[in-house]
Amino acid sequence: MIAVFQDVESGRKADRTGLAAALALCRVRRATLLIAKLDRLARSVAFISNLMEGGVDFVAADGTAARLGVRRPVGYFCVYSLTEGGCVAWILRLVKTGAEGEGPCTDVMEINRPGDLVDIANLGLTLSEAKRLLAAVQREIVAAQAREHAVRRPDCSCCGGVCRVKDYRDHAVATLFGRVTVRLPRFRCAACGGIEAGVSWPSHCRSTPELDRLQAHLCAVMTYRTAADLLKQTFPVDAGKHHATLRRHTLKVGEALGDCAAVRPETAASAIVVTLDSTFIRSCAEGERHLEVRVGNVETQSGGRQVFGAVAKADTDIRALIRRNLDTVGRTEDTALTAFTDGCLGLRRILADAGVVGPPILDWFHIAMRLQHLKQIASALPVDDPARAEAKAAIVAEVERLHWRIWNGKAKDAQVSIDRIRAVMHHFQGEPDQRRSAAPSRKLWTALQALDHYLTGQSAWLVNYAERHRAGLRVGTAITEGTANFLVNRRMNKSQQMRWSRRGADLLLQVRCAVYNGTLGSGFGQKFQPANDPCPQMAIAA
Repeated sequence: MIAVFQDVESGRKADRTGLAAALALCRVRRATLLIAKLDRLARSVAFISNLMEGGVDFVAADGTAARLGVRRPVGYFCVYSLTEGGCVAWILRLVKTGAEGEGPCTDVMEINRPGDLVDIANLGLTLSEAKRLLAAVQREIVAAQAREHAVRRPDCSCCGGVCRVKDYRDHAVATLFGRVTVRLPRFRCAACGGIEAGVSWPSHCRSTPELDRLQAHLCAVMTYRTAADLLKQTFPVDAGKHHATLRRHTLKVGEALGDCAAVRPETAASAIVVTLDSTFIRSCAEGERHLEVRVGNVETQSGGRQVFGAVAKADTDIRALIRRNLDTVGRTEDTALTAFTDGCLGLRRILADAGVVGPPILDWFHIAMRLQHLKQIASALPVDDPARAEAKAAIVAEVERLHWRIWNGKAKDAQVSIDRIRAVMHHFQGEPDQRRSAAPSRKLWTALQALDHYLTGQSAWLVNYAERHRAGLRVGTAITEGTANFLVNRRMNKSQQMRWSRRGADLLLQVRCAVYNGTLGSGFGQKFQPANDPCPQMAIAA
């Protein structure tokens, strides 16, 4: 033993005169520093790490350093036991590596965890520690990137001359792993005096595209408040956590999606089916109860599919959406287009303006609903006397025959079945109404009249549905009804008891379509592929 030193640290005094003298003597004599108890020297991992990098070997009389094999820090993690309670501390160290090998290193964060697994809660990092770790790593990486960027000298965009640093400005940018401050230089051309920023993103940019996409994605699938709570709980995001801020960012992303051009696939589609339908959501405007939402699908025989939607009378042009989605799945001049609607004249006009010039087919889904309603009413007719029983049997048979005629493209003969039903309806005259509803015969007469008027007005758009079905072709807009359910109703209706502005609902709908089509950029949540697969996984027949 060469010498004995005593060091006392108390209060705000951070000077370690005794330790400094001992280290100086060890460097001169090339001796090893002997410490009575390591946890009495310091309880800070950062302090022990700096001591290890001081170029002096040391051991602890309590055996702590020997048990851990500590001499010099090796690798990117340093492990120490600082307390007698068995807690273990880690220092996460970032080391810059390049063509010249390892460069300077930075201690990012000290992590203290129990050294045993008696309690399963001690296993690994906690969520709060992981969030602080990600935020610390993000700050260090951004600072290193800023230093590397400041060394570069861009060429002047006006004269091509060499630029020099004019000044530095701090930019606060919100990222997925916390808000960071980026110190960026501004450059001045030595020849013409022009100013260059040196970066391609605008100076008013305050968040990264990844954070904007994630915020929009979460707000598209859940309420704004729930999305804000999820971001706050899961990620070290310290900016844009209020639900109103998330709503504003999401609508901004929805506006940007309207300017995106269609990406045409390499393989053209030989045939495309377009289905268009409408639904309604609650409106928050005074004097307006509901907003009409138009949704649709474009799909190919080889499996390509995209969905679209827009609120009526909003800024989004539904016709432009249809044209863009048709181009996305591979429409050419030789592509055969087939359209389906529920018979609404306005939807037919929209399809015609979008370039779908062929007559749209009346979808079987809406016809089948009316026929099913007719069957249910006919089965409830009373049979309290033989005449009525015979009339009911004839009505049920004619309803089935009516169904068969429309399905097989014999809609002109449907009037025969309707007239036969009317011919036997007199047997149910005088049937009293029920306590809470009208008599079944009166319901049947009303439903029959409605079906007759519907078929008369839509006769020009009826086809042989059985033939299309046997050929594996689509016969209705049932797929669009499902699209309206998951695209609109799950987020804007049903259990979501909320009212919407026209602009807010329209822009949010654009984000939801981008999520399911895979055009938002995140990739997560994509349901449909625009590319034409030569080996589709399933048939598209309804």
